[in-house]
Amino acid sequence: MRTDAVLKRLLALHPNKLIDLKLDRIERLLDALGRPQDRLPRVIHVAGTNGKGSTIAFLRAFLEASGHRVHVYTSPHLVAFRERIRLRGTLVSGRRLNQALVRCEVANEGLPITYFEITTAAALLLFSEVAADYLLLEVGLGGRFDATNVIDKPFGTIIAPVSIDHVDFLGPDLQSIAGEKAGILKRGSPAVVARQPEAAETVIRAEAQRLGVTPFVGGADFDCFAQNGRLVYQDEAGLLDLPAPALAGPFQFANAGVAIAAVRHFGLPVSEAGIAAGLRQAVWPARLMPLRSGMLRDLLPKGHELWLDGGHNAAGGAVLAEALGEMQRRAPKPLVLVFGTFANKDAAGYLSPFRALGPLVLTVGIRGDRTAYRPAALAKVGQKLGFDARPSRSVASALGEAAALENARVVICGGLHLAGNVLRQNRTPPN
Repeated sequence: MRTDAVLKRLLALHPNKLIDLKLDRIERLLDALGRPQDRLPRVIHVAGTNGKGSTIAFLRAFLEASGHRVHVYTSPHLVAFRERIRLRGTLVSGRRLNQALVRCEVANEGLPITYFEITTAAALLLFSEVAADYLLLEVGLGGRFDATNVIDKPFGTIIAPVSIDHVDFLGPDLQSIAGEKAGILKRGSPAVVARQPEAAETVIRAEAQRLGVTPFVGGADFDCFAQNGRLVYQDEAGLLDLPAPALAGPFQFANAGVAIAAVRHFGLPVSEAGIAAGLRQAVWPARLMPLRSGMLRDLLPKGHELWLDGGHNAAGGAVLAEALGEMQRRAPKPLVLVFGTFANKDAAGYLSPFRALGPLVLTVGIRGDRTAYRPAALAKVGQKLGFDARPSRSVASALGEAAALENARVVICGGLHLAGNVLRQNRTPPN
C-alpha cells in the first residue's frame, strides 16, 4: 500500500480540512493506542516561529557525534512524508510508516481528527517502539494546543525566535503568538529561550514564572556570535571557541547557540569535541542550501550560484537578506530572487529587507497549490516596493531568464512548499 493512499484516507477524517487547534482528539486516539507518549525516550520539545528545524539539526548532530541514539520529528516534509520521522538517525521506511498509520486509522474508528494529529500519533507510536536515548520533537503550529503538546514532563523545552506568523490561528500580535509558543513550558522541565523581541520575551518569562521555571534566555544568560570565522559561545560556565556551523548564513550562528545552550542547561552528555563535530556535520535541507547539481542546476551556466531557502515570513526574509548581504559584500554578483509564496503570507514584508540589495525578482507560482500567489500579482507586490519584478511561468523559466546574466547569484525562496517542489524537480533525494 502506498503511503500517499493511506494519507489521503486520513485527510478525509477531518471534514472541514481546516487547522483546528485542540488536544482532545489526539489525546483520545493516544489513549486508544495505549498512551505511547508515556513510553518515549527523553523528549526535548521545540517551539518557535523561525529556527526550530535548524536548532533541532544542530542538537541532533551534537548528540549523534557523541554516540547517542536520536529520534527526530519535524514538519512539514519537502519531498516525501517519511522525512518527518527519523528513527535512531534513519528516515522511517515506507513499510513501517504505513503500518503505523493504518494502526492509528483502525484505533481512531472513523472519528473526526486532523491530518497532523493522526500522523503525529503514528510518529509517537513509532518512537515508543524503537529504543533511543532522545527524541527531538518539533511543534507543528503554535505550541499550547499543538498535537505534539501531549508530553507531561519533557526532558527540556526550547523556544526558538518568535515573530509574526499564522495570525489567523495564533493571534494578531507578538504577545498572543508568544503566549501560544510558551504553552510548551512545563513545571519541572528546564527551558532554553532564544533571544526574543522584548514583547515576546516578557510573555514567555511570565508564563515560566507562573510554572516555577527559570528560563535560560539568549542575550541574558548566554550569547553566541561569529568572530574571525569561528563561533564563540559564552554563558556563566565559561566560553567556547568553536568552528563555524556547516549550515550557511549568519543566522545559523544564533540557532547553533540555542542548541549549545540546551546542551549546557539540560546537562546533556555532550563534550566540547562533540559540539565541534556536530557543528561541522549538521544538515538541514532548504535553509540557504546550495544546489550544486541536478536538473534545475543544469539550466544555469557554470559560473552561476544556485541557492534554495524555505523561509516564508517577514522574519525569514530578513535573515535571508542579511545572509545574502554578507555574501554580496564578500563576493559581489548580480542577485536574482526566484520568489513564490502563499497568498495569505506577507509578501511585501518578506521582500522589503532585500531593497538595499537591489535584486531582480522573478515571481513564480507554486505547482499544484491554488492558494499560492499568482506570478503576475506577486510581481506587482515587488514593483510597488521598487523592485525590478517580473512574472515567470515556472521556476525553470525563471532560471532560463537568470541564465542570461553573467555569473549571477540565484536564490529560490518564499516557502517550504516551493522548496519541496524545487527539490523534486531537481531530483534531490530526501536526506
